[in-house]
Amino acid sequence: MTLPTDSAAILDRVGAEPMLANTRAWAAVNSGTRNLGGLATMAGLLADAFAALPGDIALHEPAPASAVGADGTTSAIEHGRHLVLRVRPDAPVRMLFTGHMDTVYPADHPFQTLTTIDANTLNGPGVADMKGGLALLLAALKTIEETPLAARIGYDVLINSDEETGSFSSAALIAELARGKVAALTYEPALADGTLAGARSGTGNFSLVVHGKSAHAGRNPDEGRNAIVAASDLAVHLFAARREGLAVNPARIEGGGPNNVVPDLAVLRVNFRPASPEAIVAAQAALDDAVAGVASNHDVRIELHGSFNRPPKPIDPAAARLFELVRGAGHDLGLTIGWKETGGVCDGNNIAACGVPVVDTMGARGGAIHSTDEFLLVDSLPERAALSALTILKIAEQGGV
Repeated sequence: MTLPTDSAAILDRVGAEPMLANTRAWAAVNSGTRNLGGLATMAGLLADAFAALPGDIALHEPAPASAVGADGTTSAIEHGRHLVLRVRPDAPVRMLFTGHMDTVYPADHPFQTLTTIDANTLNGPGVADMKGGLALLLAALKTIEETPLAARIGYDVLINSDEETGSFSSAALIAELARGKVAALTYEPALADGTLAGARSGTGNFSLVVHGKSAHAGRNPDEGRNAIVAASDLAVHLFAARREGLAVNPARIEGGGPNNVVPDLAVLRVNFRPASPEAIVAAQAALDDAVAGVASNHDVRIELHGSFNRPPKPIDPAAARLFELVRGAGHDLGLTIGWKETGGVCDGNNIAACGVPVVDTMGARGGAIHSTDEFLLVDSLPERAALSALTILKIAEQGGV
């Protein structure tokens, strides 16, 4: 017997899935991006759970990634493996579903336990971002597999281990899996009122390593080249480049030592949020000009590390059609689906850059993410699982967006 594809039947079916139990079990595992043991445990749990779906599951090794330390040197960063499920790769309609198993809470973070705030509110690390989203994605896909339209649609599921730190070790895998897909859904949390993210700014993270010259701060300071002062000048110049559509945040300067020594090393960390490709060009020009000018004025050497790793995500015509499909599925469930622009970024930026329309906040309703107040609204689990299932069925019926 196959499942009817009307909204009531879909809602009843997803409601039978243990979404809350899965969310609790997965949120109880610390899977901070740098906690490789926790990520391995999480990958195993997810592989077992998603094995209920047809297709092949594999854990992919992370691509090499590196970071600049406070001492100015670059070193490799280890990441967890990324889970990929491939279902019906030869189906006429193919989609991509993505989520992440990592959280922002490291193994030694004090926020490690779940608390029931009230009958509909669960507080805990990653409950909204995005253990709950993974649970409802699984429920939606299991429901799809019981419908007569299942044979028409194939899909890949990617659950990466490094989204919270920029997806540097999974970006190439995202691009590979996005190829040939008619649409994608990503399971970042919606706002508590159900609002989705629409257009997103991009992001660029940079480390600027300033090499000065040490000297005695009292005896011969003029023979030194103060790296802290030069890094501060860099920060001021870059901050001045902000404009409409380009936010600039000099976030940290590391370096220095004893008060009686002119510091010969400093590292400036800066984040850019460009809203358009033109803003990326302007930001890169500001970086180049600031580096050249400060290096000359302070007689220092500056190394620039980093990139614009997530391009802006506009709402183009294909994305607008996908949002309308989601809105229509919401209407069938009695939900009002709205969205708004945001300066936040996620893997939806990467997917959109591949030319694939994506809605990237199909996860649970919740809030206060990345804080010890993070919460999940429990009744959103079946609601949002049904929203996903109906959206996928609409895409299967019409053969795309």
